[in-house]
Amino acid sequence: MSHNMFDGYKLLAVLVLWLGTSAQDKHTVHVHAAQHQEHQEHTAHGSVGLEKVVLVIQSQRNSYHVRQAVERKVEILHQAAELGKEWFLGKRLHDNEASIIHHYAFSEDPSSFGYPDPAAGWALSSPLLRRLAERIQHEHLKSDFTIDWKHEIALYIWEEGNGPELTAVPEFCTEPRQNCATTFTTYLPNCGDPVSKNDLFVAVKTCQKFHSERVPVVKATWEKDAGFLEYYSDVTDASIPTINLGVPNTERGHCGKTFAILKRFLSKAVPKTEWLLIADDDTLISLPRLRRLLRCYDPKEAVSLGERYGYGLVFNGYSYTTGGGGMVLNRVAVSRLLSSGCSCYSDDAPDDMVLGRCFTLLGVPITHSPLFHQAQPDDYSNALISLQEAISFHKHWNIDPMAVYKHWLQDTHPLDEL
Repeated sequence: MSHNMFDGYKLLAVLVLWLGTSAQDKHTVHVHAAQHQEHQEHTAHGSVGLEKVVLVIQSQRNSYHVRQAVERKVEILHQAAELGKEWFLGKRLHDNEASIIHHYAFSEDPSSFGYPDPAAGWALSSPLLRRLAERIQHEHLKSDFTIDWKHEIALYIWEEGNGPELTAVPEFCTEPRQNCATTFTTYLPNCGDPVSKNDLFVAVKTCQKFHSERVPVVKATWEKDAGFLEYYSDVTDASIPTINLGVPNTERGHCGKTFAILKRFLSKAVPKTEWLLIADDDTLISLPRLRRLLRCYDPKEAVSLGERYGYGLVFNGYSYTTGGGGMVLNRVAVSRLLSSGCSCYSDDAPDDMVLGRCFTLLGVPITHSPLFHQAQPDDYSNALISLQEAISFHKHWNIDPMAVYKHWLQDTHPLDEL
């Protein structure tokens, strides 16, 4: 540190860029550069270009000013160390209660763990990014399934307390306001008039034991918004009515039934439409919002749309759309699938995963929309879904499905039906 005696001068911090110095100045510059280099090596070897900057603190010989200058030097070096830290930044989300989609992590205090809202964007510091890239090269991921990537990435970065937690930064925004570095519009863009209700065929999978429990909920909520809808069961029930496809009901998976639905969709037994929705009998869905979203997609391209999960992605696995949230396919995708010969390995195989594997082999992309939900509203961050115009939720466990539909999915002023 150099001390210059200028009476009346206040403590001043000066940044001097390395633009070339005279011989007279070199000693001072080298001393500061060496101090900075030593400090950098001591603080996680961070490199943010500060070796190009000399920090000169002007002070006076009086002990008070000397102490002030020393304190300021410590502050500046601390700030330099902070720049070399591992940072994980974004808009913080947290679970309201223990969630099945997060494997009930942090069940004693779900709000204690934060994960980023991807709509606002998120950032990693260079030191953290470099370490994670190195770690990924030498460490296998612990789970075969990818369910909610934003939560899983936060867990991976946190590394059971050995890595940084997400730091909430208010400048990462999903709603416009002052001082926002990022903002967001909508997951449900306006791509024009909604697809006609007569260009969407709806297939509802059910079975006899749920005819009196779940089917009435569908009829009381979203059935009225369908142009063409059929219920597929293991028995024929004229009161609903249901269609028996000749595939016995299975407890674990419904691959046989789903492939029978796909074949029927391409047959002359049902009206010809461009789009097919396959839903469970405990799926709650907004068909008007779905039809708005479908306008954004070209029906001439093969489309598989829904909430995307992954299986074995690190080891050349595949993505798939979850069945409970609703699987949307267009005619082109169904035709390519059935003509390929890809099929179920058993009737009780998981239909959504088999479809995902088949489409991956065919090169058909699995398109994700966060507006589809495999679980109930309480399994998602309220801050996240409250800003959405959700398309679907799934399961009736311990909830009033009618109330959930009315609160989250029913439009107060629906658009005119086409």
